[in-house]
Amino acid sequence: MKNILSYKNIKFYLILIVLSTILGASGQILFKYSFINQYFIYFFILGLSCYGLATIIYFFVLSRFHLSWLYSFNGLTYIFAILLAHFILLEQISPLRWLGIIIITIGVVIVGLS
Repeated sequence: MKNILSYKNIKFYLILIVLSTILGASGQILFKYSFINQYFIYFFILGLSCYGLATIIYFFVLSRFHLSWLYSFNGLTYIFAILLAHFILLEQISPLRWLGIIIITIGVVIVGLS
């Protein structure tokens, strides 16, 4: 792997990783919304677009970092999907699920610092 790990580069790639996870979670929300909305095809295509863009960004970052480090950030997709479902689809989040979100966040931070 190339030695591209300056502070500025790591910050840029972390932004891309977070963007990829947000796009992936947004794709999930749009898929769900497409099934409860009369404009199914529009939201479904938008969801596919978000998912596709998330995958392209992920592949780009994957080509520059170790999979063992990068893969842990996929946990953020779960967190963002739950938060988006809560605020956009008005789904309820149980206290146990909030605890899970906190544990996943701590895990991602620990792996990210390694």
